[in-house]
Amino acid sequence: MSDQHPPTSVTTDWVTLPSADGPMHTYVARPAAPANRAVVVLQEAFGVNDHIQDIADRYAARGFLALAPDLFHRNGAGTLGYEQHAEAMPLIGAIGTDAIVTDVEAVLTHLAQAEGIPTARTAINGFCFGGRAAFTAATAIRGLAATVVFYGPGIAAGPHAVLDRAKSIDAPMLLHVGADDPTIPADQVAAIDAALNAAGVTFESYVYDGAGHAFACDARPHMYRADAAETAWQRTHTFLKRHLPQTA
Repeated sequence: MSDQHPPTSVTTDWVTLPSADGPMHTYVARPAAPANRAVVVLQEAFGVNDHIQDIADRYAARGFLALAPDLFHRNGAGTLGYEQHAEAMPLIGAIGTDAIVTDVEAVLTHLAQAEGIPTARTAINGFCFGGRAAFTAATAIRGLAATVVFYGPGIAAGPHAVLDRAKSIDAPMLLHVGADDPTIPADQVAAIDAALNAAGVTFESYVYDGAGHAFACDARPHMYRADAAETAWQRTHTFLKRHLPQTA
């Protein structure tokens, strides 16, 4: 997913959605044909940057309506460079459970009211901080089609940990983690799997040898691991095809 330009079959725009915490700028990637399914793409710690837009574009090329909300809308941070890790950490640390749920619910409301796509036809896919956000949303929002978590730290430990809410998850979930990711050590991966099993959640969890944090982010070449990324994306597309199939 390295092409930073949307496929010719995809149209893109920014819209401003109302939320309980104020207006939220949201990137929209729309397929050529009218879509009856959607993916909400949740950002890394660096905002709705070119990489997150590219992911939305690629989903649109596969027939999904893809929306990427700016989860920094409360502080106006916009996007940060990947070298601004130190600046990003307090920004994402300030975004707790309630804020995440508020923002995702605002997108789901827009999809239902403006696009005619219900929650049951919508998946959430988050990356890094957005992975934690996707898991968090799945614990609070009923009836999602699916949730996909790419290397989401802070799910099992930290100030915004939500494993105690796993019993509320009713959507199938797919999780990808790098074996060498220091932000999600093996004991946390095991804790997440145990909590999902205990809750009776339908889920798949994969750990990728030789891969660290952000292994699927081709915008960060020193972290990107092509083989692991390709496998993770193949599994993701298979998972979504099963739980959120295209309909006539």
